[in-house]
Amino acid sequence: MAHPDIRLAVAEERTIYDVAAIDRALDEAASNRNEALAALYEKMKQRGGGRFLVRPSGPDMIDDLYDSCPNFAEVIDDLKKYIALSLAGNEPMSFTPILLLGEPGIGKTHFARELAARLGTGHEFVSMSALTAGWILSGASAQWNNAKPGKVAHTLVHGDFANPVVVLDEVDKAGGDSRYDPMGALYSLLEKDTARAFKDEFVDIDIDASHILWVTTANDERSIPEPILNRMNVYEVPRPDRDASLAIARTLYGEIVADHDWGFPPEADDAVLECLAALPPRDMKKRLLAAFGTAKLAGRNWLETRDFDQARTGRSRKIGF
Repeated sequence: MAHPDIRLAVAEERTIYDVAAIDRALDEAASNRNEALAALYEKMKQRGGGRFLVRPSGPDMIDDLYDSCPNFAEVIDDLKKYIALSLAGNEPMSFTPILLLGEPGIGKTHFARELAARLGTGHEFVSMSALTAGWILSGASAQWNNAKPGKVAHTLVHGDFANPVVVLDEVDKAGGDSRYDPMGALYSLLEKDTARAFKDEFVDIDIDASHILWVTTANDERSIPEPILNRMNVYEVPRPDRDASLAIARTLYGEIVADHDWGFPPEADDAVLECLAALPPRDMKKRLLAAFGTAKLAGRNWLETRDFDQARTGRSRKIGF
C-alpha cells in the first residue's frame, strides 16, 4: 500500500537498559548454564542500551488518515494535538494510550496499522485474542523450559527505537488461566512512572518501556478492568456513514491501483464505488482484489458492478482487516 513520505527526525538517543547490569547478569546466567538467556544478554550487550527516540517533523504527517479512515476523525484530531505539542517542544512523539472501541468490521485494526506506519517508529502487533498466557507481554521466568522474553522486551531489545508503536488487538478477548492474566503487565506498562523500570520475567533486567506508544482495540469494554480503562483515552468509533464509506472505497481503490501495474484507471466509476462502499470496511479490500481478478479474466482493464457479484471470496475467520 502506498504511503506518503514520512518526515521524521531523530530526537535523541535514550538509554533503555544498563549494560553494566547485563554484565552482572551474564555471570549469573553462565553459572546457571542457561544458554538461551546468556545468548540474549550477549545480544543486548552487543547492541548497547541506547535506542532512538524520534519526533514528528510535520503537523500534517497523519492527515491522509482522514481520507482512508474517516470514521476515526475524532482520534486523528486528538493525535494531531499531541503532534503539535511534540513539535512545539522539539520533543519525541508521545500520546496517552488509546483504546479504539467499536463493533467488528469497522476498521479498528486497519487504522492501528496505518497509524503505526505513518508514525514510523517501528511497531509490534499483538493479537490478544490468541493469548493463552500472561507471560506473552512480560516474558516467562528463565527457570521454565522453553521460556523466552515477552513482546515488550523483544520489541525494545531488537528494535531501533525507544518509542515504538505497540498495537494490542482485541484486548477484550484476552483469555487463559486467571493465574496468568494476559493484561496483568499493562497495569504497570501503561503508567509512565512504573514503566520506566519494567522488568521482563525472562530478561530480569530493568528496561525503560515508558516511551512505548500504545494503541489497543476492542469490541466491548465490559471485560476490560476499570483500572486499565482509566489509563487510556477511550474512543467509541462509529460505523462509517455513506460519505465515509465512499471515501474509504475511493482511497482503497486508488492505493491498490497505484501499487500494481495492472492497467486499471486511477479512479473508479461512481457506480463501482457505490457498490464497494456498501460493504463493511473489513471486507472491502478482499472483495476489491477479487473484482480486479474477475475483470482481468473477462479481458477488461476496468471494473463493473457485476464484478462484485462474482467476487465471492471464501470464508475467513479473521476479525478486522
